[in-house]
Amino acid sequence: MPKGTGKMIAQNRKANHDFFIEETFEAGIVLQGTEIKSIRAGRINLKDSFARIHQGEIFLHNAHISPYEQGNRYNHDPLRARKLLLHRKQISKLIGESKEQGYSIIPLKVYLKNGFAKVLIGLGKGKKKYDKREDLKQKEAKRDIERAFRERQKM
Repeated sequence: MPKGTGKMIAQNRKANHDFFIEETFEAGIVLQGTEIKSIRAGRINLKDSFARIHQGEIFLHNAHISPYEQGNRYNHDPLRARKLLLHRKQISKLIGESKEQGYSIIPLKVYLKNGFAKVLIGLGKGKKKYDKREDLKQKEAKRDIERAFRERQKM
């Protein structure tokens, strides 16, 4: 199964707008108690989340997993840092690449694969404001071309 396939739960749409994604990695995620039930219910938000390397391990920060409704006292802290599971070679590669100026590790999507929650993380370089404007212009031009093509086919 290729990376990023499975039952999609959440996606970070802002990531492609704010970063040039150069490489992606599939990582497992260490969860506590009722967190997997909340993820299966689709109650996760990646909007302002990021990954950070600490003592040779990668942690996911600011990913909001809502508390499970039937979890009562066994619920978890919604914004806690969660460890990501990667191979040692992948972690060392990310350490080397993310030390360069302007590179960040961004979670792109969360999905279920063979019953396990996986996070697709990307190594991204931040876009400047003019890059974002250029992308919007290209997207709009592509949309106009498709619209004109559809109108032409109707005739």
